[in-house]
Amino acid sequence: MTAPVAITGLGLVTPAGGDADATWSAVCRGVSTAAPDPALTGLPVDFSCRVPHSADELDQRIGRASWRMSRNAKLAVLAARDAVRDAGLDPRSWDGDRVAVVIGCGLGAVATHEEQARRLEELGADMVSALTIPQLIPNMAAGEVSIDLKAHGPSLAPASACASGASAIAVARDLLVSGQCDVAVAGGTEAATSRTAVTGFWRLGALSRRVDAVTSASRPFAADRDGFVMGEGAGVLVLEREEHAAARGARSRARLVGCGSTSDAHHPTAPDPGTTGAESALRTALAQAGLAAQDVDHVNAHGTSTPLNDAGEAALIARVLPHRPSVTAPKGVLGHSLGAAGAVEAALTVLTVEHRTVPPIANLQAPAPEFDIDCVTKRSRRQDIRVAVSHSFGFGGHNVVLALTRAP
Repeated sequence: MTAPVAITGLGLVTPAGGDADATWSAVCRGVSTAAPDPALTGLPVDFSCRVPHSADELDQRIGRASWRMSRNAKLAVLAARDAVRDAGLDPRSWDGDRVAVVIGCGLGAVATHEEQARRLEELGADMVSALTIPQLIPNMAAGEVSIDLKAHGPSLAPASACASGASAIAVARDLLVSGQCDVAVAGGTEAATSRTAVTGFWRLGALSRRVDAVTSASRPFAADRDGFVMGEGAGVLVLEREEHAAARGARSRARLVGCGSTSDAHHPTAPDPGTTGAESALRTALAQAGLAAQDVDHVNAHGTSTPLNDAGEAALIARVLPHRPSVTAPKGVLGHSLGAAGAVEAALTVLTVEHRTVPPIANLQAPAPEFDIDCVTKRSRRQDIRVAVSHSFGFGGHNVVLALTRAP
């Protein structure tokens, strides 16, 4: 059993809004944020879930340093600022040597790559931005957050595809438990809704092709699901050892009590149909927390709305958690934000536990007949949740499960 850590702050920037309150409200309404995307005009899939802030709006919120940042770094900085503020911490007065930053990212600044490659071909080498590499590399969101917060502890950037944000939270927990920091600012970010990335996912057959019904395209666990909708965003949590949080009189919004990380070692993009790796991650998270499977009240599912993922995950839940805990899947509302998804959904799981409310799965009337799971549909459900798990799975066979409990 591993010592739990306190979650004392959270920040969200998502297609549903620029803060946690707006995101929570939208997810509880269960209405998709998908819309036609002018940047994707002419592609076979031309819709997405974008953060509703223009480049100018983001720059105004970031301030002077915004000129050097890619969009994914900007989203991370804003979410991290909100999380730190929510935790009641002030970077101007904390011991920055004891603050770690762990921000996962799946693809990095794909739009920067596209634009600078175009400039190279059309305008020549002298017109390629000197910021190309600093913006492009996927660790730079973590770097910019550490700079912005004056955090001098470990700064890491896990890249485990769509599990990156959850991986970051698991790594941050380990840094705290091992004593390498007192505060960890951890989460994920992604802004990869570019023509190249969208086309690549379309070629893989991973995207929904419902171009005539975009707001109902993402339908996790539905019988007629056909793929995910590209999204973007950032989610960040502030984690502290419980004694550290208590010593400064901080409120704990929830507790992170276990983390399980495994690999399928099966296929680059397809999940293991037996879900043995995912099951191991779930059981490991519960074992670390000293919990049994029947203790789980709620599952925040990875729920991508793809045929293979949802089938495997539904089978996993039914097999390991046969007492039918409630299941939600936020990607029906927010789309799939790739490397940010695990952190965004961890933050939403905190809010679910805190508010005793399970948001509905958008666009789902009932799960596919072969899925024996209790999906929350149509409207939010009031539920007294003591233990919840959040699933994150990624290309490459990455499996991460986070176990959370109500704060004492």
